[in-house]
Amino acid sequence: MTKHLHATFVTHIGIAANNRGETEGNITTLQKIMWKNDLYTTVSAEAIRFALRYYWQQQYERTGDEAYLVNRVYDGQTYQWKDESFADEGELYIDDDVLGYMDAKAPKSDSSEDSKGKKKGAAKVRRGALEVSRAVSLLPFLGETSFNSKGGVKTNTSLYGTEMHATSYQYSISLTPQQLKRKERIALVVEALASLHYVGGNQSRFLFDFSPQLAVFRITHDPAPRILFVAEPEGDLYSVQTLIKRVESGDIAADELVIGGEMAAGEREQLQQFGVKVHKGVLEAANVVKAMDWT
Repeated sequence: MTKHLHATFVTHIGIAANNRGETEGNITTLQKIMWKNDLYTTVSAEAIRFALRYYWQQQYERTGDEAYLVNRVYDGQTYQWKDESFADEGELYIDDDVLGYMDAKAPKSDSSEDSKGKKKGAAKVRRGALEVSRAVSLLPFLGETSFNSKGGVKTNTSLYGTEMHATSYQYSISLTPQQLKRKERIALVVEALASLHYVGGNQSRFLFDFSPQLAVFRITHDPAPRILFVAEPEGDLYSVQTLIKRVESGDIAADELVIGGEMAAGEREQLQQFGVKVHKGVLEAANVVKAMDWT
């Protein structure tokens, strides 16, 4: 049977600001979403995918290990492609294999038409094996804004504001290793997810740590994740009572779960009583998942 890896992550708390660079008037805004009958901030799946690719690029530059080779390289300002034709179809480059690609070509001539008279182009497409949800803040957005000014000349002073949100974020992923060209890459996916940093438009004016404070992994034959957004804030930590109830009801088998990080008092013991593998640290849990047999 096909194995699947589902996971939910809760980041460390930080102050998010300027995560799109878009403005409303002179206010630099954060993306927002209505969630649980309130207004929350959000970070796109595309930003998380960018952070994964950039992590692998940096690892390759640091170690020279070709397992981290990426096709789309970011130099701090622009992107450069090593192979815009995707000739190897994801065999060589980890980002092509894990995140997918699409190379759409326009029709070569007006005579390139199908039976219905529509012009035919050509497209080379690989659907990404990794699915990523949007990240949603654990706390609702209360409208915090800082006001600033720039310019030294009295007649050339610009006033502007920046929305800020002190929060942590929660997001989920799903991956079927059998869809990868090289199944061993699942270890590098888990490694990157456990060590993300540049997510959500981290510009030089602020730093937000997107590495997980809590990680919930589910290794299962069930294609439905059943663990998306299971954490809730409880003081300075996070409650996973929703997850505990699903284990208790039998919707999730205890032996499918590997959990690492900080959670509300007493919940670690509850999970362990059910037989869930619970680790004190996120990296320790991630290493257990990386070492599993995914063939």
